[in-house]
Order: sequence, then structure tokens, then C-alpha cells
Amino acid sequence: EHLDSGEILSQAVVHGDTVYLCGLTSTDRELDVSGQTEEVLAKIDDRLAKCGSDKSQLLSATIYLTEIKLKPAMNEVWKAWFGDLNRPTRACIGGVELEPDVLVEIVVSAAK
Repeated sequence: EHLDSGEILSQAVVHGDTVYLCGLTSTDRELDVSGQTEEVLAKIDDRLAKCGSDKSQLLSATIYLTEIKLKPAMNEVWKAWFGDLNRPTRACIGGVELEPDVLVEIVVSAAK
């Protein structure tokens, strides 16, 4: 099942009991990395809910940062978002060229 498909990509794909979300970025590009991360994580919550899942079911995450020095601030938001939930596997890649003023992009997959 492909959700919110456009000319280039689907916002989410559900295959069996697995949900795959596209890379998500902040709409408000004036925010710092903490603010952008909070906005992206809220988008992830929303898209997972539309697919019958939630962050407690995350399997893996890939995080892209324009600069690796932003990782500690992003990590603080990430940890707060999860609270006591189990963490997914994760990779964090720095030094990535993203769209103008985008500091972080996050891609996740989850179980249903």
C-alpha cells in the first residue's frame, strides 16, 4: 500500500507488517537543529499513526545532518521523544548536503 504518492515518491509504504517512511524534513527552516528535529519527529508520529503504527514499533532510523557537530543537540531531542521506549537501530550521518536551510532529515521503518 502506497500512501500519499506523488511524481517522485510515496510518503509511506506499507508492505505486510512493515511501514517505511520517506525522508522527512522540517517545514520551518528558520528553526535550529533542535527545533527542526522536534518538527520532523512530530511528522513521523503523524505518518506512523496513519499507517497503524507508532514510535514504540520503530525498527530502524537513518538520520542525516548537514554537520556532525549538530548531533549532540539532535540527540537530546531524540532521547526526549523516546522517553523510556526501546530504541531502534540507528545510523547518523553528518556532512550531508540537504535542501537549503534543512539541517536534519530522518528516514524510519517500523512494524505495525
